[in-house]
Amino acid sequence: MEKSIKSSAINYGLYLGAALSLITVAIYAIDLDLMVNMWLGIFLLIVVAGVGVVSTAKSKSLQNGFISFKEALGSYVLTVAIGYLISTLVSYILFNFIDPEAAVYLQEKTVEITVSMMEGFNVPAEAISEAVAKIESSNQYGLGNLLKSFAFGMIFQIIIGLIVAAIMKKNNPDAE
Repeated sequence: MEKSIKSSAINYGLYLGAALSLITVAIYAIDLDLMVNMWLGIFLLIVVAGVGVVSTAKSKSLQNGFISFKEALGSYVLTVAIGYLISTLVSYILFNFIDPEAAVYLQEKTVEITVSMMEGFNVPAEAISEAVAKIESSNQYGLGNLLKSFAFGMIFQIIIGLIVAAIMKKNNPDAE
């Protein structure tokens, strides 16, 4: 990846990380219940993908409208990885050092939502009990779980990045 493309992707990643971190802190300050809102999560996935697409488009424009599949994917993934990493670090600090009680509260809300959803699907009581025990036995804001969330989020975003790179690629006929 060219230096200007890389630096552009890094900048967009820093912007994304700052935006995700600000959203996390704002939600924490306004209404902690929003942290477990499915629609907010979907909105944030769309925002992350959108910034990745913008970063890829910017990388393409830096090369006069041409970009290889590899460069496009690299731009997208680098942007998203930096943004997610910053957001993950902020969540780790917020819920493990600044306000660990908020993590406990969110765990309780997660249990409530899980039970409600599983009951809505008529899941057997023993399966619900197992799910609740699993949630209660782990710290969703512990380093291990946050890294797992980071990894799964990146896998999902890489799949989106592959699609974006396939759409955005445009080879320079003069370079061939």
